[in-house]
Amino acid sequence: MRLSPLPDEQWDDRARAALAGFVPAKRRDLRGAGNALATLVRHPDLAEAFLVFNTYLMAETTLPERLRELAILRVARRRNCAYEWFHHVRIGARAGLTDAEIEAAGRGEADSDLERAVLTAVGELDDDSRISDKTWSTLGEHLNEQQRMDLVFTIGAYCLLAMAFNTFGVEPEKER
Repeated sequence: MRLSPLPDEQWDDRARAALAGFVPAKRRDLRGAGNALATLVRHPDLAEAFLVFNTYLMAETTLPERLRELAILRVARRRNCAYEWFHHVRIGARAGLTDAEIEAAGRGEADSDLERAVLTAVGELDDDSRISDKTWSTLGEHLNEQQRMDLVFTIGAYCLLAMAFNTFGVEPEKER
């Protein structure tokens, strides 16, 4: 682990304030915030700025929850990000994904044209930094312009998080 979660005794007012809009007061410590937030809060200004964006992607996006989770799961598997996979398996299940669908998403497989296009978009963005015309067109048969924009930003944000978590050595809480 290159950057460990901020130990409880080092949480100061600025660290707690960085999470104020995102985490209840009683959870603004290592145990309550979890490994990812407790690591990000080592840089409170960055954590606070990024969490505004990430909160939009998780709570206010125009993208249907199921599609968002399929995309994140595919990113987590492609990027070999244990932290993202661990947490988004659970979030995906709450969004209605079955265990089989979760595992298939990790492999880039889906039954519907739309879900296959979402998973293909992850690979295309990750490999080439753009979605092909064919995939964009398929997505457009099911998603409006704003939803497709939200998809691109969701994939990009979770690729970024995977890079950060993998580089910093953020571990899922079960492994601590």
